[in-house]
Amino acid sequence: MRTSVTDARVPTIDLRPWLNGDEESRAALARTVDRALQTAGFLLVTGHGVEPGLRAGIRRAAREFFLLPVEVKQRYEAKVGGRGWLGPGAEANGYAEGTETPPDLKESLTFATDEPFGDPVVDAEWYAPNVWPAEVPTLQTLCKEYLAEMAALEKELLTLLGYALGLERDFFSRHMDHPTYGFNINWYPGTDVVGEPLPGQFRIGPHTDFGTVTILDRQAGKGGLQVYTDAGGWEDAPYDAAAFTVNIGDLLARWTGDRWRSGRHRVLPPPVDAPAEELMSLVYFGECAPGTRVESVPAPVGRVAYPPVDSHVYLREKLDSITIG
Repeated sequence: MRTSVTDARVPTIDLRPWLNGDEESRAALARTVDRALQTAGFLLVTGHGVEPGLRAGIRRAAREFFLLPVEVKQRYEAKVGGRGWLGPGAEANGYAEGTETPPDLKESLTFATDEPFGDPVVDAEWYAPNVWPAEVPTLQTLCKEYLAEMAALEKELLTLLGYALGLERDFFSRHMDHPTYGFNINWYPGTDVVGEPLPGQFRIGPHTDFGTVTILDRQAGKGGLQVYTDAGGWEDAPYDAAAFTVNIGDLLARWTGDRWRSGRHRVLPPPVDAPAEELMSLVYFGECAPGTRVESVPAPVGRVAYPPVDSHVYLREKLDSITIG
């Protein structure tokens, strides 16, 4: 029998008391956040102010692209961490945690920061121009609006996270002056497109995200998101159409000295009893500015003292680990 993660392990938090409430309300919210990120590394976040119509518009435009002939989509083909189209077989996310899995059953459109940093080497690696499909001209405007909303939300969340640790509110957010956020639109079609799943094959294999915070707008489905906790193992993630699903990544977990855990998750393959199920996720990967020195917060807040790392040396190694070919 399939089970869902309890609200205690992945709670829903309303950002409005954080944005507009008194100190007592903020402190109560921060305690909830701290407990949840120690347990599963996931939160549902409401009160964010991002209009559902914007998210629906992106899905409609992106679906137009994904339904184009393969030879058209191939004009925009990119590598993992680049800008453009990631076709079937481009990624196997399970490799990031050392699990050899078949390629993930998805296609993606991927975009990222493209405002130059000012260093030619850094610009070439992390701030390349986005590639917008000419066949779907509305997508660029919609995504730029959405990414501006996500960047503001990420900074607010990182401010809350600094406060939740009892640190300066800008402990994380001050490293956000020129972040290298990424944005994937993941299309999970049914078996009529991807074929019957191989043994151990997922829409996205088991993994943790690599950076600071991930902000996910997802759709409910039988072949949807599962999260892993020590208490319950793999369980269906809770769903709220009004909420973003937020999880922290490896870099932020390392930054907190493993006080908070990087949220392990996977996306199930198309279900046997609903093989035509089609889902689409909007995934914003929040990062900090290149060259940020990530050093574990000391005890009693932190629990493990990792050696300091350069944020983007770390991220590049992770991205290379899941690339096929």
